[in-house]
Amino acid sequence: MAKPPAPSVQIFGLPDSQPTRAALRFFKERRWTVVFNDLRRRPIAPGELRRFVERLGARSVADTQGRTWHDAGLDYLRMDDAELAERLLVDARLLRLPLVRFGNEVTAGPSEAVWKGWLTDRR
Repeated sequence: MAKPPAPSVQIFGLPDSQPTRAALRFFKERRWTVVFNDLRRRPIAPGELRRFVERLGARSVADTQGRTWHDAGLDYLRMDDAELAERLLVDARLLRLPLVRFGNEVTAGPSEAVWKGWLTDRR
């Protein structure tokens, strides 16, 4: 009997980001197929970012606690989701990494509890 193919996740992040490395390690240790998109080499596509923003909200996808956010003075601006998504497209350092997609499910930031749920749903 043939084994079912390993589940596949897509991870958007930066190789020097500790949370991104942790997500890569999490899925590789569990023998999932990982497609890693280095945001420094290739920015996230507008449609892909829109998918995360629609499901999670722009504030959840943005790293509002990060240094880049504070240095840009974004704490004091009021922006709707569309304006914030535009800023996120321009500067990947504003994203809450890693962005992980498994089929139609998405997460922003370290979310091991959700990822473990994906593992149990596959069994």
